[in-house]
Amino acid sequence: MIKLAHYLKGYVVQSILGPLFKLIEACFELIVPFVMANIIDVGIKNSDKDYIFKMGGVLVLLSFLGLLCSVTAQFFAAKASMGFGTALRRDLYRHVNSLSHLEIDKCTTSGLITRMTNDINSAQSGVNLFLRLFTRSPFIVIGAVVASFKINAKLATIFLLATPLLALVIFGIMHLTIPKYKLAQSKLDKTSLMTREILEGARVIKAFSRQEEEIEQFNSNAEQLLKIQLVSGRISAIMNPATYLIVNIATAFIIWFGGKTVYIGGIEQGDVVALVNFMSQVLLALVALANLIVMMTKAQASSIRILELFDIKSTVAETVSQPIKNAKSENKIEFKNVSFSYNKDSEVALKNINFEVKNGQTVGIIGATGCGKSTLVNMISRFYDATEGEVLVDGVNVKDYPFEQLRNKVGMVLQKAVLFAGTIRDNMRWADENASDETIYKALDIAQAREFVDEKGQGLDFEIAQGGKNLSGGQRQRLTIARALTRKPEILILDDSSSALDFATDAKLRQQIAQNSDNMTVIIVSQRAAGIKSADNIIVLDDGEIVGMGTHQQLLKDCEVYKEICESQGVE
Repeated sequence: MIKLAHYLKGYVVQSILGPLFKLIEACFELIVPFVMANIIDVGIKNSDKDYIFKMGGVLVLLSFLGLLCSVTAQFFAAKASMGFGTALRRDLYRHVNSLSHLEIDKCTTSGLITRMTNDINSAQSGVNLFLRLFTRSPFIVIGAVVASFKINAKLATIFLLATPLLALVIFGIMHLTIPKYKLAQSKLDKTSLMTREILEGARVIKAFSRQEEEIEQFNSNAEQLLKIQLVSGRISAIMNPATYLIVNIATAFIIWFGGKTVYIGGIEQGDVVALVNFMSQVLLALVALANLIVMMTKAQASSIRILELFDIKSTVAETVSQPIKNAKSENKIEFKNVSFSYNKDSEVALKNINFEVKNGQTVGIIGATGCGKSTLVNMISRFYDATEGEVLVDGVNVKDYPFEQLRNKVGMVLQKAVLFAGTIRDNMRWADENASDETIYKALDIAQAREFVDEKGQGLDFEIAQGGKNLSGGQRQRLTIARALTRKPEILILDDSSSALDFATDAKLRQQIAQNSDNMTVIIVSQRAAGIKSADNIIVLDDGEIVGMGTHQQLLKDCEVYKEICESQGVE
């Protein structure tokens, strides 16, 4: 948690005032037993009603002032902790967005979501509780013991015996339960991840009649979580009877020896009541301190997970800020001896890739699943960096471009069609926030999406559900293609983005792109040979290597892998 403390930098005043007002509240609380003692020893003893009412008013005033200080302390602590959480969440979100595809793949989406939500909330709650209790609880314990000595040193020895014993019981129980809490937290994380996976894959689970198996797995994890929580709960349940037993025994000794001391005139009766009150305050303060430590332990575990994510550095770093001017070359895209591996120790995903794409050319990339097609095209926009070799755009190494300039040159349509909740217009303007309706409709026409958009009856104002759930797979793909075309990119990359389209629609789409490309360079990644057979150049990948390159007819003659693909698909 200490390493995250700098997120309180803008809330130094609140971080000081919160504990300060808690200390003032504790002072008022420690005064109360003395006032009660005076009411008994002066007011009740002398039957002085005016004094009793007067001191009763003081008690009410102290309670009101204590409440006011407590609320004020809570306000400042909440403001500081919420500011801490907001700043941390903002920085973590920015950091996650700076990571390349490589790091995001390693962390997993579910793991990132857990850190952005549960872990930050846990750290935020820990800061809140820390600011409220880290000074108050020790101050109450020490203050109560000191006050007891002020009343009577001999009776105060009961506090010296009872307080360490109380602390031993409370912190001993904590020592047993904290590992259980950590284990329960990890099981709870797993439960959250399983819940998310089950909800997202509900249709697939039903399609394969796997409901019973999924329910069994979920119940098994839930039962493990229940057992851990029951064990920790049973251990924690010992705390109340054990601590109250010690307090009641200590109270009995205070009353017993206090009564004898009163009898011989050593102290007044009200002082005995004050000592009993101080003992109760010690108990409550130690319990609060124990709860603080439990919460801080959870927050510490969460902060470690957050810091682990911050420690992950992107392998794709933006090294320049000034845009490249007048970048021109005969070759729009060029790969020079490019190799790539996901990890230093892992196998090479791409090996010795060399090819050139002229301005305005259409290039097809085909190969078996897992041969590196998507990885190859993702390197053009620097979602991955080459382990060896160079990737050039307009004759300039992609590493020499600022991210914004490079990615504005490229219109990327990914394998998975991703749409966001909002209107069609909102989604299209992700590519160009100033795009006119005319530009958007033209892109929809080229992407073969205009017809179904018009059928919706609301045009560009049609509301798309989260993830495009109210659209078919083919409709989502066509809209993502239209979104990329709205930008009017210099390079259009279609990464298997027409797999959900029928052959006729796919053919019309390719025809429209070819007719309206305006010297746009197009790269089509496809599993279908028919989808790329008319390309100017076709690259055939096999196990991360180029095994063939040329036109459709050339490859049918010279490339056995391409010939097998075409024969299996009935393409001539």
